[in-house]
Amino acid sequence: MKSEVVETLTSNFEAHAQQTENGIEFWLARDLQHLLGYGKWDNFQNVISKAKTACEVSGHDVADHFADVGKMVELGSGSQREIDDVMLTRYACYLIAQNGDPQKQEIAFAQTYFAIQTRRAELIQQRLLECERVTARKKLTETEKELSSVIYEQTGDNKNFGLIRSKGDTALFGRSTEQMKSHWQVPVKRPLADFAPTIILKAKDFATEITIHNARQHEMDTERAISKEHVTNNAAVRNTLLERGIRPESLPPAEDVKKVERRLASEDKKALKNPDALE
Repeated sequence: MKSEVVETLTSNFEAHAQQTENGIEFWLARDLQHLLGYGKWDNFQNVISKAKTACEVSGHDVADHFADVGKMVELGSGSQREIDDVMLTRYACYLIAQNGDPQKQEIAFAQTYFAIQTRRAELIQQRLLECERVTARKKLTETEKELSSVIYEQTGDNKNFGLIRSKGDTALFGRSTEQMKSHWQVPVKRPLADFAPTIILKAKDFATEITIHNARQHEMDTERAISKEHVTNNAAVRNTLLERGIRPESLPPAEDVKKVERRLASEDKKALKNPDALE
């Protein structure tokens, strides 16, 4: 396919992309029909039907990707008439392209175009999730540093922090820190939190924030008092997770957060050197 044809088709497909109020990208089937080289709506409806079946077979909710809507069109007399149309997500367009006539030049282009667009969206989503986890880990580190300071200020012994945190882990996981490190196969000298999934990082952070607040509010000045508070808070967070069907100790470990951090930094550096690589 010639480069000028590719540029024209790309421009046409992107020109017809629209967004909902929530920022969700979509195409209208009546527009896509012509972009894909189909002259008759009935013929294109057959392709949409096959795409819906493929969507259902893949385990996705058809209604999430194919939404029936009405569309007003101008008639020759100057009046208007409502016709059926369908709002299509990027994934829906991809499935339609996969089920279209492969001999059509537009279909061949669309198969690649929407495959790349879908993959790009997946990569963006993955990166956002990784950034969220790195941020949650940094937040927990800062919160734990604050708790350590509170313990030292109010008990005069900074060595108590490790013991208090360990008791909190036992209350949250129903297992000791060492047992969880063994379960998740965490290297001996690495913190358990570096391999914890995002929800656990946020759970630990929340419990620790409550401990800090109450330790200050009630002027707790012994390891025993702060430990009891921390255990109570972690147990309460654990109960909340269990009520929502989440058992902390049964969750799989996440990728080493240090590796994730290095990968994100490397990608940022490459993007700065070569912005076109993100296109």
